[in-house]
Amino acid sequence: MTPPTGCASTPARRFGSRAGGAIRIARGMVTVALMLTPSAAVRADEGGGMTGGKPDASDVVRFFETDVRPLLARRCFGCHGPKRQKGGLRLDSRAAALRGGESGPAIVPGKPDESLLIEAVQYALLQMPPNGRLTDREVATLRRWIALGAPWPKSSTRVAAQMRQRTDWWSFRPVADPPVPDVADTAAATADPAGRVWSAHPIDRFVLRRLRQRGLVPAPPADRRTLIRRVYFDMLGLPPTQAEIAAFLGDRRPDAWPRLVDRLLADPRYGERWGRHWLDVVRYAESDGFRQDAYRPHAWRYRDYVIRSFNADKPYDRFVQEQLAGDELAPGDPEALVATGFLRHYLYEFNQRDVRTQWKDILTNVTDVTADVFLALGLSCARCHDHKFDPISQVEYFRFRAFFAPLLPRDDVPPVTPAVRARHAQALARWEQATASVRRRIDALRQPYLEKAAREAIAKFPEDIQQIMAKPADRRTPLERQFAYLVMQQVVLEQAKVKLSPDDEKKLQALQAALQKHERLKPPPLPVAYSVSDIGPTAPRVVIPGSEQAVEPGFPSAVHVPAVPIRPPFPGTTGRRLALARWLTQPEHPLTARVIVNRLWQYHFGRGLVETSGDFGHLGTPPSHPELLDWLTRRFVEHGWSLKWLHRQILCSMTYRQSSRHPHAELAVRVDPDNRLLWHFAVRRLEAEPVRDTLLWVAGRLDDTMFGPSVDARQPRRSVYTKVIRNTRDPLLDAFDQADGLNSVARRNVTTTPAQALLMLNGRWLLERAGEFAARVEADGGRIADGAGDQASAWRAAVRASFRLALQREPTAEEVEFAVGYLRRTLQLLRDKRPPAGPSASDPEWSGPWRAALTDWCHVLLNSNEFLYVE
Repeated sequence: MTPPTGCASTPARRFGSRAGGAIRIARGMVTVALMLTPSAAVRADEGGGMTGGKPDASDVVRFFETDVRPLLARRCFGCHGPKRQKGGLRLDSRAAALRGGESGPAIVPGKPDESLLIEAVQYALLQMPPNGRLTDREVATLRRWIALGAPWPKSSTRVAAQMRQRTDWWSFRPVADPPVPDVADTAAATADPAGRVWSAHPIDRFVLRRLRQRGLVPAPPADRRTLIRRVYFDMLGLPPTQAEIAAFLGDRRPDAWPRLVDRLLADPRYGERWGRHWLDVVRYAESDGFRQDAYRPHAWRYRDYVIRSFNADKPYDRFVQEQLAGDELAPGDPEALVATGFLRHYLYEFNQRDVRTQWKDILTNVTDVTADVFLALGLSCARCHDHKFDPISQVEYFRFRAFFAPLLPRDDVPPVTPAVRARHAQALARWEQATASVRRRIDALRQPYLEKAAREAIAKFPEDIQQIMAKPADRRTPLERQFAYLVMQQVVLEQAKVKLSPDDEKKLQALQAALQKHERLKPPPLPVAYSVSDIGPTAPRVVIPGSEQAVEPGFPSAVHVPAVPIRPPFPGTTGRRLALARWLTQPEHPLTARVIVNRLWQYHFGRGLVETSGDFGHLGTPPSHPELLDWLTRRFVEHGWSLKWLHRQILCSMTYRQSSRHPHAELAVRVDPDNRLLWHFAVRRLEAEPVRDTLLWVAGRLDDTMFGPSVDARQPRRSVYTKVIRNTRDPLLDAFDQADGLNSVARRNVTTTPAQALLMLNGRWLLERAGEFAARVEADGGRIADGAGDQASAWRAAVRASFRLALQREPTAEEVEFAVGYLRRTLQLLRDKRPPAGPSASDPEWSGPWRAALTDWCHVLLNSNEFLYVE
């Protein structure tokens, strides 16, 4: 490995004989330490896998394969691998590391204090790496690895055979077309109120067969009020109104439920709810991440594209193709252009000078997330070596990444039709002609300042990047043009900070005033979208790290579907991403449709048929109902990749309409404690967005305006339209496990934390919603004058109204009496302790003890389990 720039100026003592003298094991030896990230043992506080106790064999293998080997491959194999051995040292096998170089062994297994490597990284007699000490955590990680015996899983001469064996895994096999089980069912317990039994629906027959194999029966159907609340939150993320509940309860037609399902699928709020699920998976965010975390003001267009696509029931294969290659698929379609924003959700460090590493990280992120989203495979494990669990080689990883090698981020292609663009160009030309003289003078005035800012910004980059920027643009290679894009992002930022001298500033203001006189001729600017294109018809070379081997785009060999030829659809592009998109969406592809079918099932039931919905590889879990998954996948593709068709099938099953309560739960729990066999409907807590949205809805404050730029969370818009800032998340949404936008989230955590309770009990925002909720209750017949008598009937009316709004049901007689007693006691306390003029502790808009007492009661309901959970 070549030392980083500047290392040679301060040579460190190299490994050698302890007797002294120059020792010639390569300086790069200690770069082992640079690669070793904190081990699971060190990061136990972060939820890492391996703890400080004695790990089992699988933990050790995973630790080495995820933390140690990738870093060795990335940072050491170039100089100490099969092709080069500086100082006689190889680090690509345990035997080689034990043999060491000219100074003897670099490591002593089990004895970190006797290992030259540890001596060097601790900057004792030896001082390595020479360009800066390792962090304490990195040193601790290295010590842990050696203390464990420097484990290094042995390679095998049967690697190819193992790869072949790994392809014989359920998710790589062709999607089967199993017959629907012939399961007769006449049990009254499994019939719904309309008399339908479980054997009437294909989904139910697959589920019922598995239940019977284990001696179980399904739960009885849920009552109608429970069902409508369940399906509204599931499909829209909001509760039903009293009118909607009454209409459904009163609809005695046999097809009342399918009619309700169809209405919900046609509701525009469906796209807002289910679009948010998709945004989790693609790690959507509206900021760069890292320390600066700059806002991305146009990211919302991708979010709106997703919502519109779900509402329009865009075929999923087209949905996939547009996001990967909309610019190549339909270059004149604004929606397809916006869809490529999928490829722009990577993190970006605005002041990064190491452009080569930054571009590599961008391509790595795009590659890995594409596999996560559409294949549910963790390709990243094959980035530095062959995947140790799945049949993906390092060569195949880089062949897959080569599809994205020509990528160029674009902010300069407006998402409008060619006709709109042409009309705008004509109008702009008229303005430019009228202002040509004054604009030339403005440019001449500002140009020296801009050029100076550009020179100073470019001078901060490494010398090789400066040389690239000194070339004429048409002389740069494709890769150099990609580097230049990243450099120019920083140049433009520096130019925006330019300040003119006082004299020149006065001249500029006068010229801008003259320019302003022609403002009426200037057309409004075209919209901006974050999109991508190819850098040109020639792609940069893709080389496997540590070798000179260049690779061409290629599809994973474990997926046995025909390759798609790469043909540029028009000049100026490579056609690589379009070929990948078409390969992914072939009807016979074993992963793409299976993955999305499983994701939908998971969002409906809380758990997928494949529990690890983000990992269909060997580290994931096989499906609980493999035949059901394949049957649904086949029918999904046959029905035009329609997500709404799939929703309808799931929602109309008796499996979905089960009660969460089972008469024989004690037996069922012993047989299937995790409900993998679906013997009842699992109670689920609302996710972050439905919690916030429902609080606004109950308070009568929810603004149902759709689409447009994102807003601050203080605005009463639906949560899907609030800003998603990676490093500054809304406290309420964050407390209830909102996705962070940093990684693809296949399944959110569901936690119970003190922060949730504290926010719900004491949060100012929550107290304001409780006050508004109380005002709605008063308006619904619960108003009582402060000086009036008991007025028990009005009190009971207020309690009933509060239950209907918050919990979508009528209270029991016992609940009414409890609530009235609570109100009476609270009202008396407040009358005895009436505060002076001004805001009260309970209600910022004090309107008397009765409103304050009612606010407290409404606050109680908002903190109830029934409000936060759906049966």
